[in-house]
Amino acid sequence: MSDGFEAAKTQRNFLERLMDRIPGFRGFQDRELRRDVDKMQREHMAGEVQGLKAKLRDHARDYTDAGQIGVLDRFERLDRRLDGLAQSIRFADYGATGLFDAVKVGEAELTRLYEFDLALLDDLAALERGVAAIPAPRSDDPEAALDDLLATVRGVEETWGRREQVISDVVQTGR
Repeated sequence: MSDGFEAAKTQRNFLERLMDRIPGFRGFQDRELRRDVDKMQREHMAGEVQGLKAKLRDHARDYTDAGQIGVLDRFERLDRRLDGLAQSIRFADYGATGLFDAVKVGEAELTRLYEFDLALLDDLAALERGVAAIPAPRSDDPEAALDDLLATVRGVEETWGRREQVISDVVQTGR
């Protein structure tokens, strides 16, 4: 994913560029733009997790069709964990404060949070590799691959859980 903030910033219309001349408005506008980019970025990541969930369901269906229903509980557990991860990403706190909020977060702090979120894309790539590593039915025992994928999901959940601490640090630094 490219730097969405810079791309969005260059696409502003004439009226927005005119408002840049109002003292103090540019900082507010940039924060609002970062908030929008933060939301789009989290929506993208949540969508990626939902896509992995669909691929996982396809694997589960293949195992069901092959009559190998003994591993379906692991597939179901992974499905629930991926759904929870997608929801926690989608509905996480915004990475910016509004114009009238008590705490003002600066550009450097917002950039730090944005970079944290971008680093999570690497974790999503690891999840994708884990889903791709699930063997086809009757070719190999899928339990090890499913257990590895579950461990990867847990790791991503832990990393995502640290986002709240990053937000807390950002807010404290922005005071």
